[in-house]
Amino acid sequence: MYPKYITFDCYGTLTDFQMSRMTREIFSDRIASERMDRFVRDFGAYRFDEVLGEWKPYADVICTALERTCRRWGIDYRDSEGRRFYEAIPTWGPHPDVVEGLTKIADKIPLVIYSNADDEQIMSNVTKLEVPFYEVFTADTFKVYKPRLAAFEAMLDTLGCNPEDVLHVSSSFRYDLMPAHFMGIDNKAFVARNHEPYCPGYGATEIADIRGLSSLVGL
Repeated sequence: MYPKYITFDCYGTLTDFQMSRMTREIFSDRIASERMDRFVRDFGAYRFDEVLGEWKPYADVICTALERTCRRWGIDYRDSEGRRFYEAIPTWGPHPDVVEGLTKIADKIPLVIYSNADDEQIMSNVTKLEVPFYEVFTADTFKVYKPRLAAFEAMLDTLGCNPEDVLHVSSSFRYDLMPAHFMGIDNKAFVARNHEPYCPGYGATEIADIRGLSSLVGL
């Protein structure tokens, strides 16, 4: 039996989220190559930390996280660089497997996105996915970021469904699959994009890419 909805994380899972590549490019003149991996990890960690509290615009999430990272590393923070990340995001397109994978299921099961983004950003990314979505929600929509459970509550309440009605798909355990597990969403797919490891114990089925979704739902 098909799920009532397939719900997706967008950035990193569907959209090729190029934050790490941009970070390496922008800071290549200030961070030694042998230390760059750690700098990139720290920036990612501060972005995660910034979404755990009260909602604020996503541009503020990025800029504050970058400022904290620069302070920790003892280098100057430039607000123009934070804005550069934010303004680049809507230009990023999908991973190579995404359009093919979504096309196999889009006319059979309603597709939904919940993205840690601003409303002004997301539709540019969604348009590049080339398939129709039943709903597109953002942290801006509900004023709450994943991984907070309130994000999943808002999504399920708005869809008018229960946790057992959805299959949630993400390349991130920390942002998506762990809180989905805590919400009682048993049907979960982890897309192995190589930016987070698989975490056993949370009931997620690992797939190599979005093309694997069709067989997962019996299509």
